[in-house]
Amino acid sequence: MNKANILFWEHYQKAPVIGISRGHSLDDVLKIAEAYEEAGLTTLEITMNTAGASKMISALRTQFPALNIGAGTVCDLSGLKDAIDSGAQFIVTPIIDEIVITHAADQQIPIFPGAFTPSEIYKAWSLGASAVKVFPATQLGVQYIKDVLAPLNDIKLLPTGGVSHSNIRSFFDAGAFGVGMGSSLFDKELIAAGDFNGLKKHFVGIKTEIADFIKG
Repeated sequence: MNKANILFWEHYQKAPVIGISRGHSLDDVLKIAEAYEEAGLTTLEITMNTAGASKMISALRTQFPALNIGAGTVCDLSGLKDAIDSGAQFIVTPIIDEIVITHAADQQIPIFPGAFTPSEIYKAWSLGASAVKVFPATQLGVQYIKDVLAPLNDIKLLPTGGVSHSNIRSFFDAGAFGVGMGSSLFDKELIAAGDFNGLKKHFVGIKTEIADFIKG
């Protein structure tokens, strides 16, 4: 494990939540990141289907060196190369693409591929996933995480989609390695109103819910 990889996991373990930013402007993303860091959250994903995503990742890496900044919605090798060239420290995919997973794993870049069924989850893990994004968790629920981890207890699962302030703790109780959160984390009304102090309080509330599961 290289130094960058070690630092990534040290930061991640302080708050095992991946915040998924999709469709925000650069100005808003920078303000979101400031509130995010001040609230004690550490790992922020910019989806590559956001306009100007590469520029955002580069800017965030420069202005927020203490945050883990990664790229999401990476579906092919071209997208992976764009993400890495932009400075992404980790990669998230909505699907299983063997080339993307193995390429990232070979370069010791943390990668979280999306999977749905136990067979897909096991395949993603076998290809070198750092953890497997169980997506969409909305359709599967907390019990599904428990059921999958019963026979596949060595696999790290990252439920994403449908995780909220009201149920986040239950996913960790079920054995989740972390969670991915998008719209439930980045409150649209607060962002639209420019209330980034309110957004920070919201972030703090999320972190408080999982305080018992945070390492370090």
